[in-house]
Amino acid sequence: MSSRRWSLTTKISLVAAVFLLLSLMSVGTSLWISWKLEGGAGAVNVAGELRMMTYRLAVSAAQPGRPRVAAEVARMQRAIDLLRAGDAARPLAVPWDPRIRGRFDTVVDDWQRLKPRWLAGSPRPPVARDEIDRFVGRINALVQSIEDRLDFWTSLLHTAEMAVGGVVLVAFMTIFFVTYLHVLEPVGRLARGVESIAAGDFAARVQVSSTDELGDLARGFNRMAAQLQAVYADLEQRVRDKTAALETEQQRLLALYEISDLVSRAASLDELSDGFTQAIRRIARADAALLRWTDDTAERYVLLAAEGLPETIVDDEHCLMSGACYCGGGDAGAQTQVVHFARAGVVDRAACARAGFASLVSVPVRAQQRLLGELNLLYRDAQRADPGQHALLEALAVHLATAMENLHGAALEREAMLSRERGLLARELHDSIAQSLAYMKIQLQLLRSALADGDPARSGKALEDLEQGVRESLADVRELLLHFRTRTHEEGIESALRMTLHKFEAQTGVGAQLHIDAHGQPLAADVQIQVLHILQEALSNVRKHAHARRVDLEVRSVPQWRFEVRDDGIGFDAQALRNDGAAHVGQQIMRERAASIGAALDIESRPGGGTCVRLDLASTQMPRPAALQGAEHG
Repeated sequence: MSSRRWSLTTKISLVAAVFLLLSLMSVGTSLWISWKLEGGAGAVNVAGELRMMTYRLAVSAAQPGRPRVAAEVARMQRAIDLLRAGDAARPLAVPWDPRIRGRFDTVVDDWQRLKPRWLAGSPRPPVARDEIDRFVGRINALVQSIEDRLDFWTSLLHTAEMAVGGVVLVAFMTIFFVTYLHVLEPVGRLARGVESIAAGDFAARVQVSSTDELGDLARGFNRMAAQLQAVYADLEQRVRDKTAALETEQQRLLALYEISDLVSRAASLDELSDGFTQAIRRIARADAALLRWTDDTAERYVLLAAEGLPETIVDDEHCLMSGACYCGGGDAGAQTQVVHFARAGVVDRAACARAGFASLVSVPVRAQQRLLGELNLLYRDAQRADPGQHALLEALAVHLATAMENLHGAALEREAMLSRERGLLARELHDSIAQSLAYMKIQLQLLRSALADGDPARSGKALEDLEQGVRESLADVRELLLHFRTRTHEEGIESALRMTLHKFEAQTGVGAQLHIDAHGQPLAADVQIQVLHILQEALSNVRKHAHARRVDLEVRSVPQWRFEVRDDGIGFDAQALRNDGAAHVGQQIMRERAASIGAALDIESRPGGGTCVRLDLASTQMPRPAALQGAEHG
């Protein structure tokens, strides 16, 4: 059976309770004896007063008329009754014992015998002198017996006080011994154990000699020391492992930063693939690195870049069919894998194996679960699978795939923009210069016919028409140059509009006035370009067809952007033109440009009443971030 577990608190409480009980008993006894002594002292005083009262009564009885005898007798009777009953309030209590009780009874008997005689009132003294002395002597004997009893209680009190002192001394020594045995000594052992641990002695242990809290603390200290000893035994190896892991993580972070910087700076596919191959070879500590790209079918892999590979292999494997070698054999779900060319002493016949390479690490390059290519790393010594290294290579491959897709998307965007610009240029040439050249061709034929017929009037008229056609063609060319040189202005659209109107006045001699109230949201750069092209086309139509003397351009930005071009020219029947479906090509181009920016174009005109071209922009046409604008414009 296991021994009962006594806690330190229980032990100290038991010892303290025993000595507390003894102390309380000693103090209680001392208080009780002190109370007895105090009461006995009061009894001695009252008994002593009986003697004085007796003599006073004798004197009063001897005086003529006996004036105070009754009062003295009553007073003496009260004193005797007080001795018999005691008084806890004073305190007063006779320490009764058989001797004191007998003497008190004797005094009471004498008093009962003498009392009637003192109250009788005879002319001669009622009580003789010798009787008074005998009564006083018996009172003295009572007082002496009380004092003897008090001397006994005084001795007993001294003995109790000495006992209390002894109890206190024994209690102090006992508590000190118990404290030393159960507290100080275990704590000292723990302190010595801590000092040993601090000095590097992890084999130090503390002796466990109790089952209390300090025993639990000692056992906990021993467990801690054992754990510290075990930890310290391989601490240096753990530090080395942790340092190596931190260095590896730092290298991986540096590799990610380097590749991110590379893909952000690369402006072409060749620059990106060559730079990535060189960087990945250095990061992976490979002897050679290859980057192959494939199409959606993943049947052929084209070599984009190679680093550290013999030229013969580069030439032979510039375009590799899927499955023809260890390279280029992955699919959309493939993972990074390690291939060993030499197994069990049999040398592989692959070109890389013949070139002296022993291992291949193949990393698929994917974007959005779509296989784009493959990264191959070649080593001349055997490699083992490293999940951390493979995760890093896959992350770098994702960066590469994203950069490739971005370059491809930017190229497609530039191609689309170039196609749009070419289409716009073709339409502009067709609508202006081509028509003017066709007109001049007809006039040349008429001039040739007039010269053949020898008709000077017809010849002169044809020359004038040719000259007019050349002037119009020159104006169209200048207008086209103005259109395609139009750029946005950082200070806003107002300066661009004023420049456009100034050029219009210089070309036509027609007065132009700008009325602008632009205090709202500024326009985005791409929207501003299209607005300028639409307004320039409207001014071009004024120059060609309106025969106007004045043009007003009104601009408002609140609540939304609105542009109005008004002229006082000859006008035309806009409704009839719309019903015929034979809208002017220039108007069609203006409507296409307005639709491209989500704006509404309205043309109002009537014969002889001038023309108003109104362009209303949507309220959402605000500047976009510069990065987005740059991406849209290539």
